[in-house]
Amino acid sequence: MANDKNTKKMMSSGPVGLVKRVLQGRLFLSFDFYRRNWIYIVAGTLMMLMYIAQKYETQSNLEKVMSLTEELDNAKTDCVNASARYNSMIRESHMKQYIDTMHINLTSPEQPPYKLTSR
Repeated sequence: MANDKNTKKMMSSGPVGLVKRVLQGRLFLSFDFYRRNWIYIVAGTLMMLMYIAQKYETQSNLEKVMSLTEELDNAKTDCVNASARYNSMIRESHMKQYIDTMHINLTSPEQPPYKLTSR
């Protein structure tokens, strides 16, 4: 009888006993295990929660950066379009038409400009 108890203790203390206790659910479900390791369990849980929160924040920041990049591209396109409209407005033919509609007595010169040189 005493030998049976000693052999059971030896089996439960070795690696085979450890596997047996894990499979039976005795290793991690005991109150003593949680009482000895509560700090590690809480710290591990907090670290996992912090990892999840950091990943969520990173993803939301990435989405914000992508939307702002798209908005910047649209603004650049609008700027180029406005510049093209402005350049077309200041062309000579457009200016002549504008002067005619405003009834201003301006005319374009008939002769091209020439250089004055001194002798």
